[in-house]
Parts: sequence; structure tokens; C-alpha cells
Amino acid sequence: MYRRIGAPLCALALVTSGSVLAAPSVSAAPHTPTNACNEAGFDPSAGARTDGDSTLTGNIDIRYPWPQIVPVTVPDPPQNQTRIPQAPLPADPCADPCPDLTDTAPKQPDAGSSGSASSGSESSGPSSSGSSFGSSLGSNGSSVPHFSIGPDPEPIPIPIPGPAQPLPPPPAPQSPPVEPAPTSAAPVPAAVESTSLVAQLTGPGSINRTDKRWQVDGTDLGITWESKPGEVTIVFGDTFGKGWAPPGANGSDWRSNVVGHSTDHDLSDGLTIDSMVQDSRCHAAEVLGSRKIKNWETTTIPTSGFALGDRQYMSYMSVRRWSVVPGMWYTNYGGIAYSDDGGSTWTKDPYARWENIFGLNNFQVASMVPAGDHVYLFGTPNGRLGTVAVARVAKDQVLNRTAYQYWVDGQWTPVGEKHPTPVLHDTAAELSVRYDEARGLWQMSYLDTVAGSIVLRQSTSPQGTWTDGVTLARSADYPKMYGGFIHPWSTERDLYFTMSEWDSYNVYLMHTTLNRDGSVVRR
Repeated sequence: MYRRIGAPLCALALVTSGSVLAAPSVSAAPHTPTNACNEAGFDPSAGARTDGDSTLTGNIDIRYPWPQIVPVTVPDPPQNQTRIPQAPLPADPCADPCPDLTDTAPKQPDAGSSGSASSGSESSGPSSSGSSFGSSLGSNGSSVPHFSIGPDPEPIPIPIPGPAQPLPPPPAPQSPPVEPAPTSAAPVPAAVESTSLVAQLTGPGSINRTDKRWQVDGTDLGITWESKPGEVTIVFGDTFGKGWAPPGANGSDWRSNVVGHSTDHDLSDGLTIDSMVQDSRCHAAEVLGSRKIKNWETTTIPTSGFALGDRQYMSYMSVRRWSVVPGMWYTNYGGIAYSDDGGSTWTKDPYARWENIFGLNNFQVASMVPAGDHVYLFGTPNGRLGTVAVARVAKDQVLNRTAYQYWVDGQWTPVGEKHPTPVLHDTAAELSVRYDEARGLWQMSYLDTVAGSIVLRQSTSPQGTWTDGVTLARSADYPKMYGGFIHPWSTERDLYFTMSEWDSYNVYLMHTTLNRDGSVVRR
């Protein structure tokens, strides 16, 4: 999950981006996804701007800070690694595997009351609201906002000693050499013929019925990588279960991340999730734990993944807190976790971390890609307004920070972490990088926050030269979109990517048709 407050930053860019958004090859028509069970999903194009629409609607939630002392045990307690195998899904795809857990019981009338309130004890999400009051101001039927005001707890974390947790020995220090790495000639830019929404992948009304099968009602991201031949792992960000309701991230049963697997090769009708890692019956597990304490560690969000042999790696960011500026956040560090059991349990490596000293480290939101003898680390600072830098490491040293080389002024150097040379100067958010080995082609998609678009660039080397960005999706069509993570089984002609939408807070599979005629300049 990449934002917590108000409209996405890309939506705000609409007022300043002008004709940049007017890409004729991309269009979206109003469309409410409906699955095979005739369950309606959410339309990600809802709320697209129309000329002359000045209606003032929605809620205005006014918060005031309320200091709150919060003791925090240090170090982090061990994560609960309880896992149970998933029972086979029902033969009837419209049957609920766990109706006792996911189906809503008929509401019982409560004499003398027109509503009810939940009093569950589960952890509330990062956008859970405090006490509020207010009422609609339009008694004559006019559409006006609902005002509310309430406290916004502002935790003051106080570390206290907890049980000691033994650490593994650190990896042996490395001294990689300085090596030349000039930029390469740019390939012909991709040409987009069309982009369309294929299917809603998560939440109520989705093709995977994740709310009924794994108690994934609201979630985002949908980062994919090939975990083994014929299988793709898909990881989602902050996830909410029964009781979640749009808009945005909110509610109970909050998990910072969940993982699924797919063997679906035909993406033309959507991406089928075969299974998810579970910690109890019909309940997707949080695989990377987080403290869920604002101003300490609010959440841990996946940013990319890849596999080397039987081991899977996942990059992630430890988010300290969300900013009051929409689309911005502050991290503690960017890190790497690994799994040796098919993605069931994960270990956060205590040494493979890029600490966010003074909030300036360029490798907080990362996309990691193996190619040749190396794994390449593309990174941006925390938030959505940073430039892209790149580093690399030998495949057998992924968890050893001292073995990384950073691209600085045309060289791979081991001392460039603090001042890497940007490989492109545009602001980029939610990087997704793919290497097409057959064509010797690198592809990078990201949210261009200034243009309000998810764009695609291509290069014949990781350090560039990268082509100009071409638009895959626009916030003019999907007002509160973000993400844009490329599916590893995309082809030269058919690019599939996942897109998140804030109000519906779920994930969609998108399809872009690319022009075949562009040639590629090889290194």
C-alpha cells in the first residue's frame, strides 16, 4: 500500500499537466467489472473528470493531533510463521469455501436504533478513523460534504528492552572493483496501440473472489515474478478483510502484505490466483511482519521479487509513517527478504538493508531484476518524487550489501550509494523493471506523478540510455490509479501489468498492445 491520505498525487497532477495526458492511444470507458458469478466489482474509471462538473460531494474529515506514548519492545519479536495448506477450492467457482467465515449473516433488527457499530478487537488499519461528529448540511437535497472532526493519535514511540533475538553472522565484507559502464544506444521507443482493462483481480466481485477464498477484501499492488518454471508469485500490499469498505485502505484484519501463486498462462481473460499462503483456514497470511506503530514502523510493503534457483527474494520498504502530503511517505530502510520454502515463510535479512539516513537514500523503493551474472537494483527515494538510480551485485552475493556496485558517472563503483547518478531524471514512483533476455531489452514502467500517467520506457542496458516514456494508462481515465507492475510473461506484442486504484482499493489486470515494428538496438 503506497498512500494513506486524500487523493493520489497523480490525480492532483491533472491540474498542472496540461496536454501531456492527451495520449490518443489510451482510452477507458466506464466499466463495472462483473465476475462469472454475476457479482459486481468496482469501476476504476469512476469519478473521471468531466467538463462543467463542479458538484461538491464526499466527506471532509478534520483531524487534530493527539499525543500518545507508545512503548515499543526492541528488538522486534519473532514473527508468527504458522502456515496451513490450502484445501482444494470448490468445484463450483461460485461456491464459498468458508461460508462460516466470509458470508455475512442476515442483519438482525435492533429496536430503537437505526444503525450498529462494530466493537471487534482486531487491529485497525492505517487509515482507521477516530471519533467524529457531523451531519449533512443539505436539507433541500443539495449535494454537499459531510463534515466530521476527531482526534488523530500521534504516537510517541518509547523503546524498551525486550527478549534478545540472536542474529546470524554478517556476510564476509567484499571489495568489488570499479568497472566501466558507459550508456548504450537507445532502442526505438515502444509504440502503444491500445490499453484496456482485462479484469478485476482482487476484492468483492473479482474473478478470483479473494474476499470469499482468502479474506482479501481490499488490497493493492499485485507485484509478480516467475518463482519457478510455469508459476508466478503475486504479492499484494496492505490488505484488509471482512468489514472493509471503500474508499481506500481501512478496516480491520489488517495484514501488511499477502502472497499468492498463479499458473495461468492465458492472461487475455484475467490472471487466476490458484492459491495463497494461509495462516488459518481461508485466511491469507501476513508474510512480512510489521510493528504497525506510526512513527516507528507503520507497515512493511513489498516492492519487487525474483527467484534464483529454489530461493525467492523480495525487496520491501519499512514505512515509518505516511506524510500529510498525498502520495508521500517516510521510510526507515529498504530491505531484502528471502524464502526457501516456495514463498510460504520469509526471513528479513538483517544486513541487506539500505538505511534511510536523513531521508535521502536512493534505494528505498526498489525493483530488483536478475540478468546475466548479476542482479540489478533499481531504486528511488521514499515517496513519489525521486529519480531512478541503479546498482548491481553478483548473484551469489545478493544479501551482502558490501558487494554492491552503484552506477556513478559511467562506472560501476562500490562507493556510490550516497550519490548515484540518475539513469533518468523524471520523477518516478512504484518502479517495475523487466529484462527480456531473448531481445536483450530492458523495460521499465512507473507512475509519472507529474504527467499523471503510468508510462513505459525501454533500454538496451540497465544504465540506459532509456527511451522517452510512452503512456500506458492515464489518471484522466483512471483518476486514482497507481502501481503499474509488469507481468513477467508479457511478450513483444502484449504487455500485461497490474494497476491499483485508490477508491476501490483493489487490483486490476491491464493489457497494452504494443506495435511490433520497432527494432531493438543490441549492445
